[in-house]
Amino acid sequence: MKKSLLTLAAVAVSAMVSIPASAQECPSEEMAFKVKQEAFSNSHIAELSEYMTDLLGSRLASSQMKLRAEGLTVAKLKEYGLSNPRAEYATTFAKGGWDVEKTYAAMTAPYYCAFTVNPKAWTGSTNGLVKGECIIAEANTMEEVEALKGKLSGKVVLMPATTTYTMSFDPLATRYTDEELEMLKKDNRALPRSASSYRYATTNREVQAALQALIKEEKPLCVVTGRGSFNVPGATGASYKVGDPEPTPELLMPIEDHGRMCRLIKAGQKVEMELELKNKFTNNQKINNVVAEIPGTDPKLKDEVVLIGAHLDSWHGSTGGADNASGCIVMMEAMRILKAIGVQPKRTIRIALWGGEEQGLYGSSGYSTNNLYDRSKNKKLPGYDKFALYLNMDNGSGRFRGIYLERNDLAVPYFQKWMGPIESLGFNVLSPRTTGSTDHVTFDRIGLPAYQFIQDELEYDRTYHTIMDTYERLSLSDLQTDACITAWLVLCAANDPGRIPVKPGYPEVLSAAARR
Repeated sequence: MKKSLLTLAAVAVSAMVSIPASAQECPSEEMAFKVKQEAFSNSHIAELSEYMTDLLGSRLASSQMKLRAEGLTVAKLKEYGLSNPRAEYATTFAKGGWDVEKTYAAMTAPYYCAFTVNPKAWTGSTNGLVKGECIIAEANTMEEVEALKGKLSGKVVLMPATTTYTMSFDPLATRYTDEELEMLKKDNRALPRSASSYRYATTNREVQAALQALIKEEKPLCVVTGRGSFNVPGATGASYKVGDPEPTPELLMPIEDHGRMCRLIKAGQKVEMELELKNKFTNNQKINNVVAEIPGTDPKLKDEVVLIGAHLDSWHGSTGGADNASGCIVMMEAMRILKAIGVQPKRTIRIALWGGEEQGLYGSSGYSTNNLYDRSKNKKLPGYDKFALYLNMDNGSGRFRGIYLERNDLAVPYFQKWMGPIESLGFNVLSPRTTGSTDHVTFDRIGLPAYQFIQDELEYDRTYHTIMDTYERLSLSDLQTDACITAWLVLCAANDPGRIPVKPGYPEVLSAAARR
């Protein structure tokens, strides 16, 4: 059965790639040389990587740090000579801004130990330096919630451990093997769907809601949750919107330190902590994107747009190196390369560095609603028919090995033609498969040609959404190659007399679906 399904997949791919490519054109070998020469002999990747991490700092959606980062990024795009660099309003954001001003936490009994922690975004501050006994708020029934009443005020509440560390013998950083890349070339629509590997908690939601209500009522000093491993805390945010009462202070602590305190308490030891958390809320209910262009020059094609992007926002505990300063660096460097070699594209080339991706694709969704397709009104906007291509980077700083084509068979002949001069850089996989969870999805959902690159994973899964996601997570040589590949593909798409069609049936299927 498996063999026959794989055979079907191979047949499907064979049929897909046999679409005639006669309408596609590729810039000259001389132009390919110029792109590569600028990318590898005059690279700005090293300087730009420090700029976009060390200088910009953390960039949580709508925070004061994000606003600062927008200004610095606009300044850099202006320095590169791009047209009309700007911070452009995308959509509203009910949470508003939130910034960290001070974080300190330590266990003081049964002995002293300072901890590396990360405050949960959009949670409150302590009243200066506070000290208190730790208590585990373990409740699986309403009776157990009732038993906790009167015991949380003035305490440091440890939420029960939900993760157990398991030793891994896998390497910390990996690249795709030849076998894995060959598998990505197969159309998985013909392959059996594997069962989900996730197991979801079965804790009664009513019980958890009651526990959270009790915490809100009794106002403990702080709530501490285990999140992150290798003694590195992760990042997440609280449910909050502007105008709500300031939430209880909350900390995210590595599962090793959190587990140690829980075990000590269960062994009968008295555990105490001291903490000082200072966080600032601001009423900035805006998500902005940073945008700039190289204008098109062809009288008939200049209003069409080849769009490239990555998300500028990050979580607050680090400088967002791999997630996603890396994508911004590559896209900015690609634009610099094209500007430096004097490209005058037929279509307009636009870079958009999105805001609010980590909170739910806010920036790209706002751009789509404002320019392409208003789903609330089921209305196609003028920009929809002018949209030529979107290329997205958001899988760390690993080298590009190919591209996910989102089951759009019509895109294959274009990339087949364009990728000839960059195959020597290791870019040779056209995968018909889909991939999710980042900004290209915004445009693919409305049928437009929007794609995410296939990248070597490196150590991405270990470090993203943690305080470890810093400059050190960047592979500069990979980013240099990625910028070269991006610049070349963008140039091809901007000058090709044809363009990748929208998915068949779009956007009409969107209106039909809304009416059902």
